[in-house]
Amino acid sequence: MEILDALLRDLDKSSVLLELGMLAACIALAFGITRQIGRNQPPDSVWIGRRTIDGLLFPLLALALVYAARVAVAHYHPVFLLRVAVPVLVSLALIRFIARVLTAAFPASGLVRLVERLVSWLAWAAAVLWILGLLPSVMGELASITLTFGKSSVSLLTLIEGTLSSCLVLVATLWISSTFERRVLAETVNDLSMRKVAVNATRAVLLLLGLLFALSTVGVDLTALSVLGGAIGVGLGFGLQKLASNYVSGFVILLERSLRIGDSVRVDDFEGRITDIKTRYTLIRAGNGRESIVPNEVLITQRVENLSDADRKFNVSTNVVVGYDSDVAQVQRILCAAASAQPRVLTDPAPVAFLVNFAPDGLEFSLHFWISDPSAGQLNLRSAINIAILDGLRAAGIDIPFPQRVVQFKGDMPAQAGQMPG
Repeated sequence: MEILDALLRDLDKSSVLLELGMLAACIALAFGITRQIGRNQPPDSVWIGRRTIDGLLFPLLALALVYAARVAVAHYHPVFLLRVAVPVLVSLALIRFIARVLTAAFPASGLVRLVERLVSWLAWAAAVLWILGLLPSVMGELASITLTFGKSSVSLLTLIEGTLSSCLVLVATLWISSTFERRVLAETVNDLSMRKVAVNATRAVLLLLGLLFALSTVGVDLTALSVLGGAIGVGLGFGLQKLASNYVSGFVILLERSLRIGDSVRVDDFEGRITDIKTRYTLIRAGNGRESIVPNEVLITQRVENLSDADRKFNVSTNVVVGYDSDVAQVQRILCAAASAQPRVLTDPAPVAFLVNFAPDGLEFSLHFWISDPSAGQLNLRSAINIAILDGLRAAGIDIPFPQRVVQFKGDMPAQAGQMPG
């Protein structure tokens, strides 16, 4: 009750109408500036967002203007509304920053929504404590609670501050690395694999430096990390050996450029196109839409066929059987014409048809043709060519025989149906 009474006394002493007008003017000015700046910004911009008030720029501008108005009014009148607005805008800026960065970095992740809600609850709770004047008391109570780790004692407040600082550093690292990739690497590095190397290296270095800075600011002795580093080394040597091998293999693949994003490969009878190379695994998508997650260690230690490393031409074949009385040269012309009529089929090398087998039911031909875009699908093209072959053979009167079998009976013929042997 004393806290509420103090707030009511501050409200009575302040110039409510003056502060309300200045607060509205500051918010309107921040909205106008943000809208003017955000006209040419992309919808995924962290500063602007999809709408004007969704980004980080609006609460930051409003906070700066409100704080300046609070300082100016405090010289002449007691301040209440402007003082309350400052922690509210600080919490809003923090929420917008984390939400926009995580949404841009992980657009399809459901965990981002949970993190956003958790950050919102914590930020608004801190703002309420700040407004009520209870934040210093709460921080003092948290500082008085200590946790002992061996010979070292750490307060609960230090742990909370270290956790929050590390989270902010992580979010800032994601933002800087994504901005660096979009604004610098996308324009200077055309190779997707080298761009991936630069992004991963930049993100790892920024994250390491940021975490070290965050730990040092909250009073953590960095020399103690040497013991932790030794423990991690032992763990990598035993339990995390495969995981570490996959991460190292990922960087080796990206640096050697033996496999690149967009290459068509065959791994363990699975053929597809590399869509992404992560630090731990590689995504390979087949032509039928199936996707395989291959550990990077497999791509280093096992045999992998790179179908597009030396030659971008891919051979596709289809077989057909015609009657023995068919004209071989005419059948070859029909097959080659059916393949050449498709715009995706290359003219160099040209389609070619071979008589490959004297099958039990007829002459077996194999049509071979080449394409340069297997990612667009092979079954659809093969189907279109088969339809054209069928139409061409029917138009030329060439027979496609049904399977034929000759059954011979040795000895007497079997009795006819309905007759019983005497």
